[in-house]
Amino acid sequence: MCYDLVIFDNDGVLVDSEPISNRLLAAHLTELGHPTSYEDSIRDYMGSAMHRVHDLVEERTGRRLPADFDDVFHARVFAAFERELKPVVGATDVLEKLTADGVPYCVASSGSHERIRVGHRTTGLDRWFDDDRIFSSQDVGRGKPAPDLFLHAAERMGVAPERCVVVEDSPLGVRAAVAAGMDVYGYTAMTPAAKLAGATQLFDDMRELNSLLHTGI
Repeated sequence: MCYDLVIFDNDGVLVDSEPISNRLLAAHLTELGHPTSYEDSIRDYMGSAMHRVHDLVEERTGRRLPADFDDVFHARVFAAFERELKPVVGATDVLEKLTADGVPYCVASSGSHERIRVGHRTTGLDRWFDDDRIFSSQDVGRGKPAPDLFLHAAERMGVAPERCVVVEDSPLGVRAAVAAGMDVYGYTAMTPAAKLAGATQLFDDMRELNSLLHTGI
């Protein structure tokens, strides 16, 4: 079908931030007495908004995380981004092609607006995303796997959900896109394909996406 809007997840899809974020999240939780491995963090929190971290920790331990948890975590993440963050290989090629073809696109991320912008500035992707193309779970209150964020992005971009395709790399994101009534291309670079089984299409190299979208559009 011809898509009228391509909605990108951000972390792990546009910027290669998941290894950095999950390494630091696991370390921070462990410091606070909630032993968490990198693999645990990927399994439980990848693709989710920060409220999910708070909710799961309290549900499992009966203890709330400190009030400054998010501020401390984000300060560490942003500092690491400045040192280490790179765009996902092939992401700029996809954005160049969409722009050249006049296909609307945006980003809809579980991360905060500040996190999205820091990542984009660091990697040079900010040239592709003005404020009107950036949507965060902060805008809707409920993060993935709820469909709210993707539906909000589609509404703001003026496109019906069934005319959208989402590019996602997490099970929570795929579930959110499916719940929103959108096609979803599952990027399997970090996530086993079986965990993205609800996706319309699976691919493991961002450089493949242009041809997949060309076929779809």
